[in-house]
Amino acid sequence: MNLMCPARILLLPGDVVEPAVEERIAQVYAGPFEAAAGARLAERLGVRLTVVPELVRRPDDELQAIADLHRGETVVVLGVDLGLRIPAIVEHNGDGWTRVPSDNEVTLAAYEQAAEQFRESIPTEPNTLLIDLLDEAIGPGARVLELGSGTGRDAIELERRGFVVRRTDATQAFLDMMRADGYDADRLNAITDDFGGPYDAVFADAVFLHFDRAQLTAILRKAVRAAPVLAFTTREGKGEEWSNRNLDLPRHFVMWQEEPLRELLTATGWKVERFDRGETRIGFWFHVLASRA
Repeated sequence: MNLMCPARILLLPGDVVEPAVEERIAQVYAGPFEAAAGARLAERLGVRLTVVPELVRRPDDELQAIADLHRGETVVVLGVDLGLRIPAIVEHNGDGWTRVPSDNEVTLAAYEQAAEQFRESIPTEPNTLLIDLLDEAIGPGARVLELGSGTGRDAIELERRGFVVRRTDATQAFLDMMRADGYDADRLNAITDDFGGPYDAVFADAVFLHFDRAQLTAILRKAVRAAPVLAFTTREGKGEEWSNRNLDLPRHFVMWQEEPLRELLTATGWKVERFDRGETRIGFWFHVLASRA
């Protein structure tokens, strides 16, 4: 604990079921109506739950007391409404509560500012290796949810092969880009939004590498409810990194080793059908095809 740093408070809805929460949480707090959900979350994280009766009536005072107790740590608080869209991380800046952008939000902001530069920096050809894997599992006419469609290059090839694609992205600049090219595209944040469906497959090319391990766990669970087939790529490596490569703006990347990724897929209800490894100019990638277990 660093007593010189402010506490980071992760605000979650009171009816939370499958939150994307990292393992660094020090403690869970909840109001009396959120006690049951708080107990489940605290047990899952292996930390203590404290029920605070006054959280509903005096949220600012109680949050300040929690923040003073946990300087330099991150805690979860369930059911407090500060007028923010939750989940949200907040810190007290002396004048009030400030929302702290997550790593994923910083990454999305980079894409918002440099979508055209990103399109110029990537190959114009679609990822035929991943599309070929999907082609093995589903036939023409199948409905595909594409997460993180970006420039739309993969969706064009998917449609050329006869699939019906729902293009989605969390970045408005990419939605505008695809719409300007004449395609429908929906705003969908894989972390916070429901996937809808059902679909025949979920497709995600170079998207999962922007999610931390807890976020990816929740996304894989949502995907298994949305479709019986999953095709995705992600980076091979160890740990996490921030990189300004190509965009001159910071983006957050999370790397994976094969066995932990296989274990996560199994734990979230997937059976691995193909697990291919390939090299690009920026390192090794996994191309994965999975089916609902």
